[in-house]
Amino acid sequence: MKIQYAGHSSFLLTFEDGTRVVTDPFGDVGIPMPDLSADAVTVSHAHYDHNNVSGVRAPVVLSREGEFTVGGVHISAVGCFHDEVHGAKRGRTLAFRFEAEGISVLHCGDLGEPCSAETVQRLGRADVLLIPVGGNYTIDALEAKRYVDALQPAVAIPMHYKVRGLTVDIAAPERFLSLFSDVVRTDSLTLRERPRGDTKIVFMERSKRW
Repeated sequence: MKIQYAGHSSFLLTFEDGTRVVTDPFGDVGIPMPDLSADAVTVSHAHYDHNNVSGVRAPVVLSREGEFTVGGVHISAVGCFHDEVHGAKRGRTLAFRFEAEGISVLHCGDLGEPCSAETVQRLGRADVLLIPVGGNYTIDALEAKRYVDALQPAVAIPMHYKVRGLTVDIAAPERFLSLFSDVVRTDSLTLRERPRGDTKIVFMERSKRW
């Protein structure tokens, strides 16, 4: 399994059988969305910085709760709140779980609700956690740290944070990264077996190799 970061909340997941999935393709946010093709696109919610499905060549769009199979990948989606007041401000978002090769990856969309035992149970633990950290529209760095501690993934990858050129009003990733003693920086992550052990923070640069 290979994970590449397109930017914002968008990743390209490429599985061993060749199946490709793109998460949350973004529209006009000040940085370019890569020109990608995939077998499926997942959309956590209908905001312009997460639902640019026309920007990805893919025959399948998944944008609702449920259980799905694409190629050799099992995909499930559960609903979460986009804010700290049970959706009163921004509605709901989806968290997508991808399972293949004995590895589970959880993409939290625009998760905005505080970490709680109920939310942790609903999300479920995963080997790899893709989690927003930029605040304002989602959980912030400190709340993201609480989720990492509660979910205990082997790998946690921050997303939805400020970078040069981004026009969305969110915070830079440094606050989140400062909460951990060991951070690995890379532009892609390849997993040949299920990752184990204490949580490793992987900070992904936007990939230039597709």
